[in-house]
Amino acid sequence: MTPKAGAYVVDVRSGTVGQVVACEEGCLQLRPVGGGRVWGCAPGDVRAATAHERVSAVTAYANARSRGEVP
Repeated sequence: MTPKAGAYVVDVRSGTVGQVVACEEGCLQLRPVGGGRVWGCAPGDVRAATAHERVSAVTAYANARSRGEVP
């Protein structure tokens, strides 16, 4: 699976939801929901995020932001 930029995926190694930023030399660049440090991941180590996973990640970020835990 090689998702396009902007797609939400789950890094199956960690269970983290991320948004695809780019695909360079067979390595996906993923950014956490709400921003943050980009990490690299092989295309074989991701799967498409379900609607539930995407909404949960966005909600978790919004809640953390409202508590002042993230900028």
